[in-house]
Amino acid sequence: MRYIGIDLHKNNFHVCYLEGEDKRFAQYRIEDLDKFRAGLKKEDHIAVESTGNARYFVNQIKEKVGRVIVVNPRQFKVISNSVKKTDKRDSEHLALFLSRDMLPEVRMKGEQQSQIKSLANTRDKLVKLRTALKNKIHNILSAHGIVSAREAFSSNKSLEAITDYPVNELARLELEVIAAQIRSLNEGIKKLDKQIEDAGKDLDGFENITSIKGIGKKSGTILLSIIGDINDFSDAGKLASFFGIVPRVNNSNETVHQGRITKQGSKLGRTTLVQCTLIAIRYSEYLRSFYERLKARKGSGKAIIATSRKLLDIIYKTLKESLIFEDFPNFVLKSS
Repeated sequence: MRYIGIDLHKNNFHVCYLEGEDKRFAQYRIEDLDKFRAGLKKEDHIAVESTGNARYFVNQIKEKVGRVIVVNPRQFKVISNSVKKTDKRDSEHLALFLSRDMLPEVRMKGEQQSQIKSLANTRDKLVKLRTALKNKIHNILSAHGIVSAREAFSSNKSLEAITDYPVNELARLELEVIAAQIRSLNEGIKKLDKQIEDAGKDLDGFENITSIKGIGKKSGTILLSIIGDINDFSDAGKLASFFGIVPRVNNSNETVHQGRITKQGSKLGRTTLVQCTLIAIRYSEYLRSFYERLKARKGSGKAIIATSRKLLDIIYKTLKESLIFEDFPNFVLKSS
């Protein structure tokens, strides 16, 4: 059996072949991938450093070998904290620790889930850019002594009326350009919203997760694209840890201190979960009473995070057991 470590880059990749005590190195360009594939054997085990093109690379070789795992270099500290960090050394470390079964493996989601997640991330960037541009409009108007409502400039009508404000010519030109960009962003976001919702209908668990009040078609699709296969998580706590919505724990001697949430994993996933929670507490007496009790003791910020964790537990149970909500306010479930 050979253990092969691969330090993957955009244009090339470095390879370490480890077979018993024998070790050799090679370097290939991405366009020479077929040459690398030709030398692979069915009993080979391969570890690939995670990069933007890791999915493509794995898809090209996975049928030729016994096993391929993708490694996150931030988790594999031997690579990221190496004193002498070279591509050759990284590939050697990957091969060595693969042979000892000591590598932290990154989950490779399905192609469709990955594409939906990419769409959702693009949408998130466009929404943030739109918000920044709206804030710029407020700042320009404020500099001219004009107070504008926070929710203004969301409709095309309000954007068309932007030239009616009494500002100087340079500011007027700036406002016109910004308004045109916001209109373009609105159209792009609308297209992405429709595509995300349409694509979500084909995902496993879509009917289940969207039966939970507070989780719509778009947010349900985004959450499913981030979660992937629910069976990858042995319990709800593992899913919460993946979302980065569990507290940091410092345990020393007999002292245990819990701090802020880790915020590991997908920021978009946490944001979407919190947004769903804010809606869900309006429909669920179960979640609302939980939120209000914590809010009275710890404040709204900590309360909404804890309630989001509670909603994530419900999502886990719903997906894991393939359940559909019949009566959310009374927390009643029925089998799908």
